[in-house]
Amino acid sequence: MSRIIDLSVTVENFMPAHQTMPKPVYIPYLTHEGSLALKLGTPDDPFTSAIEYLGMLNHVGTHVDAFFHTNPDGATVDEMPIDFFMGKAVCFDLTHIPDLGDIDVDDMNAAEAAAGVKVDGHIVLLNTGLHARHFPNDSCMHSNPGLTAAATHWLADRGSLLHGVEGPSTDRPNSPEFPSHRVCRDRGITHVEWLCNLEQLVGKGEFQFQAVPLRLGKGSGSPVRAFATLD
Repeated sequence: MSRIIDLSVTVENFMPAHQTMPKPVYIPYLTHEGSLALKLGTPDDPFTSAIEYLGMLNHVGTHVDAFFHTNPDGATVDEMPIDFFMGKAVCFDLTHIPDLGDIDVDDMNAAEAAAGVKVDGHIVLLNTGLHARHFPNDSCMHSNPGLTAAATHWLADRGSLLHGVEGPSTDRPNSPEFPSHRVCRDRGITHVEWLCNLEQLVGKGEFQFQAVPLRLGKGSGSPVRAFATLD
């Protein structure tokens, strides 16, 4: 029987966000108690409801980047096919990479060998332990390791169109060069950022992964509910 592993962080009011972005606002708009004043339903069976207000950027929490995010001529998230964001996947154990460290080609080769799955069009998820070390502290937003340009080319060379990381970015926050994002832009690949629970996928071999975005018109990215399915 298949098992679902939820890889998405919970959206909460004033949750951590990337240091250049405002934190989300997620508050009650209508409560069951407050909606009694609307006098809906019947006197002996009042109808009440709860509704929340959500205000956040589309690159906060677990989200995908559309090609348009880094390429003015790239497809927006509503133009990208749904099946781009799902498929066979593998999780690499990179917990030896320290905060603000670099994930390079040698690390990718060793992690691929340890996973026992040769990357051939797979979605590759990178478990560095960042989320477990830092969440829910704001430090989770400015401590993540980054993929080098060469490691990002490594993924593209193996037909991996989508990869996923625990931090708010595939690039180190202390570097203004954005090497991984620039390679993604040039090679036509992209990523899911701010995943969690990846440690549950280490050593599981090949599995199925989904991170389907909202259909946001002309969107540069979108929140997703990311999950893995283990057979």
